Amino acid sequence: MSALAASSATPSAAQTLSLFRSLLRAAREFPDYNIREYTKLRTADAFRHNATLSDPNSISTAFAHGKSQLAVVKRQAVVYSLYAPPLRNVMELQQTPF
Repeated sequence: MSALAASSATPSAAQTLSLFRSLLRAAREFPDYNIREYTKLRTADAFRHNATLSDPNSISTAFAHGKSQLAVVKRQAVVYSLYAPPLRNVMELQQTPF
C-alpha cells in the first residue's frame, strides 16, 4: 500500500476512539484548570460535530486534523507545565462541608 493510499484510508472506529482517548489523556496534562477543561470540552465538541460525517474523504481529513491537534495539545501541555502558576485554581480546591 502506498503512502498516499495509507493516508487516505478511512480510519476504523477503534482508531477514532483511540484518538479521542489520547486527546482526553493529553488534556489531563495541563496544569491549568481552565485550559484543561477547555481542551476536554473542545475535544468532545469536535468529535460530536464530526460524528455525522459519511464521506470517506471527509472522515479521513477530520481524522488527520485530529491527529495534528493531538500533537499540538501534547506540545502545549509541555509548554504550559514549564510556566505553571504556583497557586491552584479555586475550582480545584477541595470543598469542605460546613
